[in-house]
Amino acid sequence: MVGLPTWLWVDATPAAWGPATATAAVPGLSVTATARVDHITWMMGDGATVTCTTPGTPYSPARGAQPSPDCGHTYTRPGVHTVTATTHWTITWAGGGQTGTLAATRTTTVGDIRVGEMQALTS
Repeated sequence: MVGLPTWLWVDATPAAWGPATATAAVPGLSVTATARVDHITWMMGDGATVTCTTPGTPYSPARGAQPSPDCGHTYTRPGVHTVTATTHWTITWAGGGQTGTLAATRTTTVGDIRVGEMQALTS
């Protein structure tokens, strides 16, 4: 609904937010890498971009029309908006006497959000 807050969140699991750690080994050598999300960028489909440094807070009906405390958006025009989310990961690794840091992104199309508008009728 136009003017009502939209809450944005991801499950704070290792696969979705990190940290996710993996080790690869061969005789005499192992490398361990740990990946964590640095931030998530939401493209809201109406030209707005929302950047969040937390996984967000899941919405519950008890919160009513309150805005999200940490990651949200309010649509100002009706329409169908395709939402995508890009997670920005930082990967640190160590092994064989070396260390390093890599960056990676993962983009997912969340889906379409239909935003309606209520009209007031007066007589």
